[in-house]
Amino acid sequence: MCFYSPKENPDFSSTKTHPNEAKTWSYLIKKRISQGQGSLKQVLVIYTHIRSKGLYFFNLVPLVLKACASIANLDCGKVLHAESIKTGVYIDVMLGTSLVNAYAKCGHVMTSRKVFDEMPDRNVVTWNAMLGGYLRNGDKDSAKDLFEKMPRRSEVSWIEMIDGFARSGDTMTAKDLFDQVPFELKNVVTWTVMVDGYTSNGEMEAAKELFEEMPWRNFFVWSSMISGYCKRGDVKEAKAIFDRIPVRNLVNWNSLISGYAQNGLCEESLAAFGKMQAEGFEPDEVTVASVLSACAQLGMLEAGKKIHKMICHKGIKLNYYVLNSLVDMYAKCGDLVNARLIFERMGNRNNACWNAMISGFAIHGQSQEALEFFRRMENSNETPDDITFLSVLSACAHGGFVDEGLEAFSKMEKYNVAASVKHYGCLADLLGRAGRLKEAYDLIKSMPIRPNDIVWGALLGACRTHMDADMTELVMKEASILNTGKDSGGDTHYVLLSNIYAASDRWERAERMRMEMMEKGFQKTPGRSSVMFSNT
Repeated sequence: MCFYSPKENPDFSSTKTHPNEAKTWSYLIKKRISQGQGSLKQVLVIYTHIRSKGLYFFNLVPLVLKACASIANLDCGKVLHAESIKTGVYIDVMLGTSLVNAYAKCGHVMTSRKVFDEMPDRNVVTWNAMLGGYLRNGDKDSAKDLFEKMPRRSEVSWIEMIDGFARSGDTMTAKDLFDQVPFELKNVVTWTVMVDGYTSNGEMEAAKELFEEMPWRNFFVWSSMISGYCKRGDVKEAKAIFDRIPVRNLVNWNSLISGYAQNGLCEESLAAFGKMQAEGFEPDEVTVASVLSACAQLGMLEAGKKIHKMICHKGIKLNYYVLNSLVDMYAKCGDLVNARLIFERMGNRNNACWNAMISGFAIHGQSQEALEFFRRMENSNETPDDITFLSVLSACAHGGFVDEGLEAFSKMEKYNVAASVKHYGCLADLLGRAGRLKEAYDLIKSMPIRPNDIVWGALLGACRTHMDADMTELVMKEASILNTGKDSGGDTHYVLLSNIYAASDRWERAERMRMEMMEKGFQKTPGRSSVMFSNT
């Protein structure tokens, strides 16, 4: 990528300085950077415009390099590097540090180290940039070696090391480093990073112990504890932590609301959302994404529509997470028209978005549309994953598209997706529904994974549909071997086999099955009825 028009060949040595203009451009670029990920590409557009005018302001280069690093645009970084060498400002410490950081964040650690070694002067920020580069790219040994050689360490140096080792799963080394931090450098961020390292690795007992020792706490560490407990499924303890927060902020509320939704406690998630608003907090993108997920799981279309209206009314940013959540909510609630409208208007779509549409069509019986979107996904830049194939196989099973299902299953290897027992179960169900019971049986027997009750149950259901008592007996033997010594719900299978015998006028065998059920002590599951009362 070139930052200036190819028709121009700017003479860097003769470029005049324009202090006021430089300040204006600097302000614009800083503003775009502060606006986050979605505005970083605009930084490159602005810089291209500056260079097309034949202007060069070396103080802007570190800012542009920061944007390049954030979006991992290595080509832009290389152009800026070349420009800095040509202009002679390459020896500047700030610029050199920015180059070290940019190359490391783009995954080119060796180039980053080369720039680092060639710098005549370095400060502690430079050392920290190189240290962080090694750790982000998983080179803990080089990071440790560099850390030992540092002439001076700041609190950031210790935090980079603790966070880097914790993120790699080595919480023991991270804790050793934490214990070595000089007293004057151990601040609330240092404590928080160590606690968050434990919570990220699911070590909640160690996290809780350190959390209770903290001399003071920030809002992030409270949220880290809440999220950690929610990931482990201990929502009760997460709520207990939340209730202890002296002064809550939006991030704390988001952790609780999201945690409820992730654990299927959707009504609690919506109730917490209501309380959050009652306390005067305005929802953001994270809040609405979690609440939309709760609405999707509950099938609450009207509530989801109200959230959608609120997003538009409050001007909440429609980022990936929000748009994906809207598509998912509408699709799961059966409003596939609105789901598709939002989907088609999206400029970029990730796996989650494609999967939401494909599974939405599959769930609601629109198998042809699910297959159409699967083909579109294959032609896009996104690669199908295990969830995609589950949805496609389910759609094929319900739509009777046997050949398409077999073809989709065969593509899993092409996309390096390992088939799970669920995928095999879907394929067996597909073959069984089509009456190809022998093929389904052979598939299950040849599975590299041990089949479970659900897989055999799917085939038993197909046997009932097609009244194949012989295959049912065969499957029953396999199921009984699988479930020896387990409460497997075998009574249901016996009832099924008895019904098949009766339906095919094989009354003696049907009666024999009933007698066996009585001898084994199986009981009929009592039926239940429900009555819906209106509010009128």
